[in-house]
Amino acid sequence: MPRGKKKNNRGAQHGNVQPFSDEDASIETLSHCSSFSDATSVADEGGEASEDAAQEDFQYKLKGFIDSTVDKSAKTRQGALDGLKTAMATRILYEFISERRMTITDSIERCLKKGKGDEQRAAASLACLLCIQLGSGIESEEVLKTLKPVFKNILADGSANIQARQAVATSLGLCTLVAEDDILDVHSTMECFENLFTRSYARVDGTCPSTSLQTSQLHTNALLSWALLLTICTASQLKDILRKHLPKLPRLLESEDVNMRIAAGETIALLFELARDMDSDFDFDDWDELCDKLNALATDCNKHRAKTDKKKQRSVFRDVLKAVEEGDFQSETIRFGTERMTIDSWVRKRTYDAFREFVGSGMNYHLQANEFIRDVFELGPPMLVDSATMKAMKISRFERHLHNSAAFKARTKARSKFRDKRVDVGEF
Repeated sequence: MPRGKKKNNRGAQHGNVQPFSDEDASIETLSHCSSFSDATSVADEGGEASEDAAQEDFQYKLKGFIDSTVDKSAKTRQGALDGLKTAMATRILYEFISERRMTITDSIERCLKKGKGDEQRAAASLACLLCIQLGSGIESEEVLKTLKPVFKNILADGSANIQARQAVATSLGLCTLVAEDDILDVHSTMECFENLFTRSYARVDGTCPSTSLQTSQLHTNALLSWALLLTICTASQLKDILRKHLPKLPRLLESEDVNMRIAAGETIALLFELARDMDSDFDFDDWDELCDKLNALATDCNKHRAKTDKKKQRSVFRDVLKAVEEGDFQSETIRFGTERMTIDSWVRKRTYDAFREFVGSGMNYHLQANEFIRDVFELGPPMLVDSATMKAMKISRFERHLHNSAAFKARTKARSKFRDKRVDVGEF
């Protein structure tokens, strides 16, 4: 991360690696811990194994996965990559990974170059998780320095597996956010993404390029990664981007792909937010035309579009329209452990969504424990909470059921009253 990144923000506190359920549980079913001090009970032939023994077993399995990434069998390599992905998404493993960083990086590079399809996708995702674990610093910079040429070759190679290119488009964006130190190199990477998503621009006559669904997804991923890197651009770069791209981005709103339309809308909202941060009186020449397009998408009733697509689209574009017209953002509160974080801007939303895409259900754990991610979201040092406090805070399943039932009844009553007030249109 170019802005103030010289500090080596490691993945988290680098004490003991928390153990996980042994023997009967595979690495695929690891569940993330709720706090640093939680100790997971490990069954060992009916007795209680020590925490140290569980940790040793955990690391032994990880070493096995690392060794298996160079196996002759593609299936074995794929399983090893997936195992490492799950471990990194659900645990803080800085010390273990730091000692084996070069080995893991070499394995990822080999799988990207020689693997096919799913193996390349898994390797690209693992590269991102590796950078997230290492945090912003010299170690992640070296990882990116090794993998960036491979990423860019795959991205530019039209004959490469399309799903691998999709994964690389997403991974390169986040790896650049975490590890890139030179803002000029950030700009160069953004140009790679521009070369892809601009191919989906509607033509001047209003017709859309004919692209397959998979190619459209590639362009969408490139656009989202480009938008992610907008959040770390300098003011001068943003001014150039606003001048060059903001008048053209609305063309993507004509796309037949709902995901592309949504990505374009959110990117436009993000650009308006960044522009107004620089200049509160920011003015866009085609503002009225853009608002008309956004309003049409927010109230879209086209019968040829799927109902679920229209519902998702309308919800997003109502927020996008508010952002463009009023500079408003629908904030969201994320709860994790004893803490809360508010997503109160398009910049934060794009950043949060990017990290969550890779760590998945482990996002709350990383928000608690990962020093780098906490630094990104300005959460301060990780909080230490003992297991007794955490247990006291948890709501039992029965209490949660009662709460949900009461909410459901209240919602049903409110809707019933509304239905009763509807005007009868008569009988026919």
